[in-house]
Amino acid sequence: MHNLVNRHHLNMPKLGLGTWPMVGEECTRAVALALEVGYRHIDTAAGYNNEDAVGNALVQSSVPREQIHVTSKVWWDKLAPQDMRASFDNTLKALQSDYVDLFMIHWPGKDWDVAKAIETLVSFKEDGRARNIGVANFPLPLLRKVVEEFGAPLSVLQVEYHVTLGQNALLDFVRQHDMALTAYSPIVRNKVSEMPVIRQIAEKHGVLPTQVALKWLLDQPNVAAIPKAASKENQLSNLASFKVELDDEDRAMIAALPKDQRMVSPPFAPQWDAPQR
Repeated sequence: MHNLVNRHHLNMPKLGLGTWPMVGEECTRAVALALEVGYRHIDTAAGYNNEDAVGNALVQSSVPREQIHVTSKVWWDKLAPQDMRASFDNTLKALQSDYVDLFMIHWPGKDWDVAKAIETLVSFKEDGRARNIGVANFPLPLLRKVVEEFGAPLSVLQVEYHVTLGQNALLDFVRQHDMALTAYSPIVRNKVSEMPVIRQIAEKHGVLPTQVALKWLLDQPNVAAIPKAASKENQLSNLASFKVELDDEDRAMIAALPKDQRMVSPPFAPQWDAPQR
C-alpha cells in the first residue's frame, strides 16, 4: 500500500477521493464505487454539504470503517470554540461514525482567535474523536506559528498543489516537521488534459495526462493527492497512475512549466505568499 505515516500515527493512503462538488445520491454513489474499486481515503468537509452522503456510502460499504481513512473539515466561519465543537459533532453525526481519521480547519478565519481555535482542534485529537488533526489553506507564516509557537501536533497540511502551482516553501516546512501535504485540484480541474507538455509526456508513456500529473505528485515524499472522480473509469484510471514511470526528462519538462497558476482563491482566502518560480 502507498501510505503516508508519521510520528502522530498518521496512516493515510497517498491517493484519495476528493468529493467536492458532488452532493446527495451522486456523491454516495461515487464514494461507494471508489471503496469497491480499492480507494481507502475519502476527503469531505462541512463546507461541501456532502458529509451525510459520504456517511451513507461508508455504512453501506462492505469495507470495514477502520480500513477507511476519512478526512473532514470545519468551515472558516465556525472557528469560535463553541461553534467548532457543534460543527464537529454534526460532522460525526453526518458521517455516522464516532471518529474521523483526520479533522482540519478548512480555511483560516477572519478576526479569529487562532490560539483558541487551535486549542479546540487539539482537544478533538485528545478525546480520540479525531485520530489526527491538520489545517488547509494556511500560508507559511500562519502554519509556522501554529506548529512552532503553539506546538500543535498537526499531521497534515492540505493546499492546492499541481504541475502549475509550486509549493516549495510549504513542502520544505512539512517535511522538516514530519507532516504530510495533501494536494487538492491535483489535475488542475482537468486542465492538464489540454497542456501540451503534459500531453507529450503522456503520449510518450502511453498513459493519460491526468495520470502523469498525479504520478508527478505521488512520486514526491510526504505528498498525497485527492482528485475528484465520479465515474468508475476515472477512479480506476487515477488508481492506475501509480504504475506510471516518469523519468528525469519528464520531471525537467514539468519543472519548466509556470508555477503560479492558482485555481482556488475565494474572497475569504488568506494573503497567499508571493508566487514561487
